[in-house]
Amino acid sequence: MHTNKLISETSPYLLQHAHNPVEWFPWCDEAIQKAKNENKPILVSIGYSACHWCHVMERESFEDEITARIMNENFINIKIDREERPDLDHIYMDAVQAMTGSGGWPLNVFLTPDTKPFYGGTYFPPRRAYNRPSWQEVLQNVALAYKQKRNEIDAQAENLTTHLIQANSIGSNINTNIDILLKKENVVEIFENIIKSADKVWGGFGKAPKFPQPFIINYLLRFYHLFGNPDAKEQALLSIDKMIEGGIYDQIGGGFARYATDSEWLVPHFEKMLYDNALLVTVLSEAFQLTGKRRYKEVIEETIGFILRELFFSEGGFYSASDADSDGEEGKYYVWGFTEVQETLGTDADIFCEYYDISPHGIWERKNILRVKQPLEVFAFKKNLNEDSLSRLLKNCREKLLAERSKRAAPGKDDKINLGWNALMNMACSKAFAATGNELYRQLALKNMSFLLDRFSIRNTNGFYHTWKQGIGKYHAFLDDYAFLIRALIQLQTITANNDWLIHARELTEFVIENFSDEETGFFYYTEKNQLDVIIRKKEVYDNAVPSGNSMMMYNLYHLAIIFEKIDWRQRSINVITSLGKAIVKYPSSFGFWACLYQEVTTGTEEIVVIGEKALVQHTQLLKYYIPQSIIISSIFSDNNFPVLADKPVTQEDLIYLCRNFSCLPPVKSPKELISLINKLNGR
Repeated sequence: MHTNKLISETSPYLLQHAHNPVEWFPWCDEAIQKAKNENKPILVSIGYSACHWCHVMERESFEDEITARIMNENFINIKIDREERPDLDHIYMDAVQAMTGSGGWPLNVFLTPDTKPFYGGTYFPPRRAYNRPSWQEVLQNVALAYKQKRNEIDAQAENLTTHLIQANSIGSNINTNIDILLKKENVVEIFENIIKSADKVWGGFGKAPKFPQPFIINYLLRFYHLFGNPDAKEQALLSIDKMIEGGIYDQIGGGFARYATDSEWLVPHFEKMLYDNALLVTVLSEAFQLTGKRRYKEVIEETIGFILRELFFSEGGFYSASDADSDGEEGKYYVWGFTEVQETLGTDADIFCEYYDISPHGIWERKNILRVKQPLEVFAFKKNLNEDSLSRLLKNCREKLLAERSKRAAPGKDDKINLGWNALMNMACSKAFAATGNELYRQLALKNMSFLLDRFSIRNTNGFYHTWKQGIGKYHAFLDDYAFLIRALIQLQTITANNDWLIHARELTEFVIENFSDEETGFFYYTEKNQLDVIIRKKEVYDNAVPSGNSMMMYNLYHLAIIFEKIDWRQRSINVITSLGKAIVKYPSSFGFWACLYQEVTTGTEEIVVIGEKALVQHTQLLKYYIPQSIIISSIFSDNNFPVLADKPVTQEDLIYLCRNFSCLPPVKSPKELISLINKLNGR
């Protein structure tokens, strides 16, 4: 009788393994104590529900009775959803990368009973292939080594743990000479280092596989705004345009896939993650503010449309992901046969197929992934068609295909709700409202925030849960969760002019400082001080698919310091930035969000104060302008909670003040005058 303990879990990924013959445990004291009692090594297998190769390894190995017997006899087997326990994933991913030079998911790592890693890897096939041993060989060899070479195993585990601790000492050398590091020449050098890796033909940065890298695009947009460099704008917009024309963007249903496997953004890895789409809506919103390009607004609408259709929980939360696979095949839901399109669209099919590059022979495994080879206006001109008429025809065809596609078996959905990713989507809704003025997005942000503050709050404490599903909050929130939530609160104030959101952001920041601080360096740990089930408290600093919790918290500290005149918060942020300064300048692709903060700290923040009877109207009008490095505070009366509002006289006229470094210029009376003043001061 198998005793698989995953059946009572809520994670879709763990539930996918609940009926395996493997005697899986979730990460828990019971499993670890069992390993100690039976003197067995622990096998930790980490993945997530939208991971294609995780599904493959489950089908090939974890559902196999013989393989399961080897695992059950020799190991205590623990299955982890990396999205539920990113803290454990970070630690053991670092260990496997240190051992093998590479990482990924599924992540399979072997631990001593005291949870220290000694061996691991990623995907292993059922039989030798891809220059990899079979999974059964790995299991048998590790089990034999553990029995015959225990001293060597323990020594390896101790050495590896020591290495992980030493590698976590980042920030121990604080360089407080800000005059050397925070200068415009370094801002320019960051731009130059970004451009070195830029693909000037297909957009993006680096070679295949290609990830969107929205922080780098944000940096380029802001660099252009500040310095007027046309190359920065060209590369940023080229990257956006090529992505939204490519297969990485779902031309039928909206939304972006995780990454493209080729340099042309054509063949995606078909999973759609909430955080990718949130960050891309954010960068599209800034691009639309800067350019006014209609297509960017359409893609914002289509992407949020996808989120609402497929990843929205009616009470206000956003689900985590949509799977790459359906019917056991990657991408099956999204690709099209030529005949299928012809039959669905009838007389409109030929023009539609030409526009979206749909052919009888297909472009991927004899199927078609829709892409746009020529922008709408260029295609319409060459075909001598009216642009608006063509746009309506294509939209009508897309709606027909979307209806047809909805009849297929849909990809799996990861329906747990993640606090940090929801906060990123909340920010995206705020940014989308600011850019487009669509009230739906502001109301969506408000509904979502109400949901997060209610459902994720740990009663009788100031803390929050990390995930929520079916009325159950699980795991104490991590640094990312709090950092992103604080930022979302700041953004909510920006779009509502309700300064109570800032008070809440300040209170949460004080909680983070109390529970996550590394007092020696000024950085923050990933886990709170009372969490005891990890072998080290990591400090995450690299910006990967999402900003690091540290880079976001330094952004929060920097902006809240301006708002509340918290000099110590400002200094902490600057000290940490300068301690990383050389790395940010030299390796911006690994520190993209840090680079945006570095640019703002170096070149300045526009502090905008609106006061008067119609302050809220003026505030809303300001949002449509591209003022990326800014804080906007508005009030119809003087307010001692906010130093910038404390001494401003209220008159019948609405006054807009531009302030920098705690001093304000004489006020102007309209958003247009303010923009003219900002441009004049910045030499534009």
